[in-house]
Amino acid sequence: MIMNSLDMALPADHPCPAVQSRLSPWLAPIMYGIGEKLVLPAYFSHIEITGQDNIPETGPVILAPTHQARWDSLLVGLLGKQAGRYLRFMVTADECLGIQGWFIRRLGGFPVHVRRPSVKTLRHGVQLLQEKEMMVIYPEGNIYKDGIHSLKPGLARIALRAERSRPNLDVKIVPISLEYSEPCPKWRGTAKVAIGKPICVSNYKAGEPKVRSRELTKDLQLALENLAS
Repeated sequence: MIMNSLDMALPADHPCPAVQSRLSPWLAPIMYGIGEKLVLPAYFSHIEITGQDNIPETGPVILAPTHQARWDSLLVGLLGKQAGRYLRFMVTADECLGIQGWFIRRLGGFPVHVRRPSVKTLRHGVQLLQEKEMMVIYPEGNIYKDGIHSLKPGLARIALRAERSRPNLDVKIVPISLEYSEPCPKWRGTAKVAIGKPICVSNYKAGEPKVRSRELTKDLQLALENLAS
């Protein structure tokens, strides 16, 4: 799955149908368990995770991983499970088609049109944070195998919009570096997951929104680069 950050502003008042996402009470535990106990151990010879304690067990959280392969989402899902939380994913609209889409929509995923993300999708992301869910947005916006690329501003905009919408909401952004023993993960290769300290969005709440959004994006980029170095 490729989850993409969103690159447009959030209009204050714009009537549009609501986007919905859900977690199946029977499917989510089964699929998370299969991923943790069967799929990941069968494919990778070793998975090293550092900084697991940096993932908050409660409150609104955005997990912001680097994006190198389709295995990333399974690894990030494992982190959520170990923290005792199920995840919500922003997923490209094409990924929500067919049988795969049936599963994704019942495992917390909801679609976004990458070239023209709709207001309703953006608002749903804000709503999930208001409901104190844990959401995944890949801030680079695509898969890159040659290091960390410039981050898109959509993640910061959603986080700041949510933080300003409720007093003391306390949105956290958790930078995560994902690395594999090969650029394209191979069977019995290894994976490294480094989880950084959460960034408190409330620290960027005051001031001009676009300026603060750029500052938050810059600080997230620096945190990801430090984790990967």
